[in-house]
Amino acid sequence: MTTATTYIERLQQAAETAQSAEVAYRLEAATRITTLERERAFAFRRMNLMRSVAEAARPQVDDSSDLAEQSGEEIAVARALALIRVRLGWSSDSETRDATLARFAPVVIALHRASGGAETPDETSGIDDALGRFEAWYEHAYGVSFWMLFENPMPDTPRVDF
Repeated sequence: MTTATTYIERLQQAAETAQSAEVAYRLEAATRITTLERERAFAFRRMNLMRSVAEAARPQVDDSSDLAEQSGEEIAVARALALIRVRLGWSSDSETRDATLARFAPVVIALHRASGGAETPDETSGIDDALGRFEAWYEHAYGVSFWMLFENPMPDTPRVDF
């Protein structure tokens, strides 16, 4: 083998190594972008749903008696869970849906209680804890994030010009 041939083979090997590094980096970048996109989408879904749920869970009664508070909590939970049903398009019951809503109820209660007075870091962390437990339960029970339920692919609709 000549020196020129050996030299060309080394250049080819260097080019193939560079190409492999580029392909690996592009794959890594694409994976990271996909992860960041999912995290962003879930964060906005979480914020939008929790904003609506917080509004539904806000205390409606100024009476501070224990009975009114308990009743107010039940009403807040019912309003918030109805809102979730609408958001997810759940017009019928199922065991999975009932379990999901039952597990989400403590999140609503935490929001309701935090909305009743001045919010402190402890109260908001109680909401975070309740939501975190719910999200962990859902992912463990069903193998996907709860926020995937909000994936609404739009069906293709024909465009008709008249």
